[in-house]
Amino acid sequence: MERLGGIDAAFLYFETPSMHMHVCGLLVLDTSTMAGGYRFDRIRQMFLERHPLMPAMTRKLVVPPFNLGRPSWVTDPDFDIDYHLRRIAVPSPGGPRELADVAGAIASRPLDRARPLWEMWVVEGLADGNVAIFAKMHHATIDGITGANLMMHLFDLEARPAAPPEIPEAPAAERIPGELELFGRGALETIVRPLDMARLVPGTVVRLAGTLLSAGRRRGQRVAAPFTAPRTSFNAAITPHRTIAFTEVSLEAVKEVKDAFGCKVNDVVTALVSGALRRYLAEGDELPDKSLIAAVPVSVHDQTADAEGTTKLSVMFSSLLTDIEDPVERLRAIAESNAEAKDLYNMVGAETLMQWAEHAAPNTFSLAARLYSSLRLSERHPVLHNMIISNVPGPPIPLYMAGARLLGLFPLGPIMDGAGLNVTVLSNEDRIGFGLIACRELVPRLWDLAEALPHALDELVRAAGGGDAGDNGARSRPAPRRRAPQGAARSSPAASSESVTNRRTAPDQ
Repeated sequence: MERLGGIDAAFLYFETPSMHMHVCGLLVLDTSTMAGGYRFDRIRQMFLERHPLMPAMTRKLVVPPFNLGRPSWVTDPDFDIDYHLRRIAVPSPGGPRELADVAGAIASRPLDRARPLWEMWVVEGLADGNVAIFAKMHHATIDGITGANLMMHLFDLEARPAAPPEIPEAPAAERIPGELELFGRGALETIVRPLDMARLVPGTVVRLAGTLLSAGRRRGQRVAAPFTAPRTSFNAAITPHRTIAFTEVSLEAVKEVKDAFGCKVNDVVTALVSGALRRYLAEGDELPDKSLIAAVPVSVHDQTADAEGTTKLSVMFSSLLTDIEDPVERLRAIAESNAEAKDLYNMVGAETLMQWAEHAAPNTFSLAARLYSSLRLSERHPVLHNMIISNVPGPPIPLYMAGARLLGLFPLGPIMDGAGLNVTVLSNEDRIGFGLIACRELVPRLWDLAEALPHALDELVRAAGGGDAGDNGARSRPAPRRRAPQGAARSSPAASSESVTNRRTAPDQ
């Protein structure tokens, strides 16, 4: 039995009927590389064989009586692969929007907490003959780094690898503690929690005071601060309904802009989101005079190696500079602002959020989250931040699942009350994929926002002297076309380029 880490447990506590804390991923597969053609049972057999490599896929929650203390993971003695791996078809004509509608419907439903917290949906019937997989896993079980590790077990480097991976024996059933034992552990945790929190207060106060003083000195440098964001149509209480859109741009074109203006890849990606948001909000006649602010999750795996739990995240705030019209001026201001935001984030310390999450009271935080949502309190105080932008590791090399080549990879993070839009960015070979998820009622034109991203890159490529970025493959490719089978020539020189997110998360790029 393994107790959840503080951040893992917090994702459970803060979940409400409208705020689902699962993360999703849309994978598009070219089935022409599968020996003998596509068959669903080949994908099912692959999952059946490899799930012992991924303990997160077979463990479920055990919660102490009265929710007194943090839950724990135990191996599910009744694990059933057919409950978690499901099959569905898109309606005609089977295009990218129909695929996104199916994915949005799946993302709108919470996971069953009585079972391991994941689902994989094999989506058939796409017009181009490809197959998609829509993955849904609770954030308590996975973050960007652990998600990349999961991919290592699900994918191969070749369509027909010479030797299959070595599969360990399935884990033995664990003893599940009785109610009295769980109650005792939870009671002890409750007793010591105030003492542990008291020890954290002095150091946290010193760090926050120093950060606020430094932010005050940099006030004229467009440093992002929480609760200073302007309100937009997607900064309101959310419903359970989700809408999804996705697109790709050329990694080579993004690097061309990076080199031309002496910034980082992450600065260019942020500028693309900023430019797309300006276009979207202007078309809706609601572009604010003040800059939008994004919350940026930051992986702290390498800084909190001894901490408990699967999910190891902190957060920083980034100014999107949407109030600047000129795209080049906006990019340069974003690069400067991101550097300042990283400095302030480092002053707070990567471990601060995780340390406080270790002492979150389950009942108190769960009740607070439900009251906050039901009373629509996010609409009654200044906007904390407008949206979430996440940058997670992606594969820079070709990958295959059950013999089918991975064509498109679009991650999708959670949204929250008061910030009903999430844009997650991930590279795949020579492309950068953007996965957009939002509250359906708050962002009804999500595809307009997705289609504005390649246009934002066009502007920067032209400013860099590279002509139209569309000539470099920056046009929207929501449903990747079939690529040549294994061994065929590839036309793009950037196919072997280093992944935009292969180093770490956004602040370090």
